[in-house]
Amino acid sequence: MGEITVVGITFKEAGKIYYFDPQDIELVVGDKVIVETSRGVELGEVITPVTEVDEEEVVAPLKEVRRKATPSDLKVVQENNEDEEEALEICLEKIAEHGLPMKLIDVEYTFDRNKIIFYFTADGRVDFRELVKDLAAIFKTRIELRQIGVRDEAKMVGGLGPCGRQLCCETVLRDFEPISIKMAKAQNLSLNPAKISGICGRLMCCLKYECDNYKEAKKEMPEIGDKVETGVGTGEITNLNVVKETVTVDMGDNDKLELSVEEVETEEE
Repeated sequence: MGEITVVGITFKEAGKIYYFDPQDIELVVGDKVIVETSRGVELGEVITPVTEVDEEEVVAPLKEVRRKATPSDLKVVQENNEDEEEALEICLEKIAEHGLPMKLIDVEYTFDRNKIIFYFTADGRVDFRELVKDLAAIFKTRIELRQIGVRDEAKMVGGLGPCGRQLCCETVLRDFEPISIKMAKAQNLSLNPAKISGICGRLMCCLKYECDNYKEAKKEMPEIGDKVETGVGTGEITNLNVVKETVTVDMGDNDKLELSVEEVETEEE
């Protein structure tokens, strides 16, 4: 496999990065460009500079960047955004008329207005064929209803996490990765779902950020339950503080010491 020249483009804030052929157009990070996608013509933003990557990293066929966006292109996007608000209200009315068990999350026009995409969540499958007919008759264009998960909903809607900052999925995470309860256990975090779940109701994405560091650090520390020698006698490890690199040693008679890892020595079995 050889290398191929690409430029990375995204279509939403913190959205997935897609590779395109830059052709001979001089592009820098931040440039707005017009590209053709599987959905139709779209306006995107250059997020990674022109570079060489292995062909195996590219999904064939590699589509081309048509041109840099013009002021009139940006005006089209602004008009589309305004029309999306109206389309949202109309779709909400039609969903109510048909009594469909679905929650409308967002509406998006493609740049060329060749399609309108309605994003929704639902507990199960929804028969929205009549809804599509109504929407197609109103907007006179192709209609796509796309069911999304709760994590995607949080990314679209946005909000504040328990930390008080904007959601990671809304601002920095381009792809969702699997999160498990084992990650919370590895970091000695509370296993109370209310404390380790995000506004989407799923385990918080940030549980993954430091998990590998905790696992590596723990390899250099004794385990809870180990018998250790200290400067004042023998005790049992009852708690680990990975961040401070200290351990809590129960010396008996409710006497507990917090010592650095260097201050204890595990007894030989």
